[in-house]
Amino acid sequence: MVIRVPPGQRVTEKWPVLHYGSIPPFDPQRWDFRIFGEVEEPLRLSYEEFMALPKKVITCDIHCVTRWSRLGVTFEGVAARTVLGLVKIKPSAQYVMVHAEQGYETNLPLSYLLEDDALFAYRADGKDLTPEHGWPLRLVVPKLYFWKSAKWVRGLELMAHDRPGFWERNGYHIRGDPWQEERYSEP
Repeated sequence: MVIRVPPGQRVTEKWPVLHYGSIPPFDPQRWDFRIFGEVEEPLRLSYEEFMALPKKVITCDIHCVTRWSRLGVTFEGVAARTVLGLVKIKPSAQYVMVHAEQGYETNLPLSYLLEDDALFAYRADGKDLTPEHGWPLRLVVPKLYFWKSAKWVRGLELMAHDRPGFWERNGYHIRGDPWQEERYSEP
């Protein structure tokens, strides 16, 4: 039997809306996606260029640090591996800071973005994401708590050394593995 719900979680059919700050406006003419840091040449994609990238569909379970899990969510978007394949990553790159609207950022090891199930999603369960859930683009990293799946993503900074993002600086665990219950940092 495959266990799909990590320790301390409860299953919900709903998709609760949780975020810090307001919902940012979206203007496709001004929106861009940047990849910079430990890469040979930084890259900037317009919304049109990003949306022209090959699409991928995944079905996964999502787990929130606030103890809810939603099973079997189908996301459509662009594989993180595809996006990273647009740049030449320096060998020194081991971590990524995901940059989103309004200065929000979250960190993770680069290896998580190279997994088959890491995706920059714009649709969930057959419908465009709502602004509350990250429209026009959110990261989906199913192996980590959902705060690592940042909403309103605008870019990736590849880094040689890890540094904490917004929630990590405010008491959340640096990695966030739901199977290890890595919810909060040690006191």
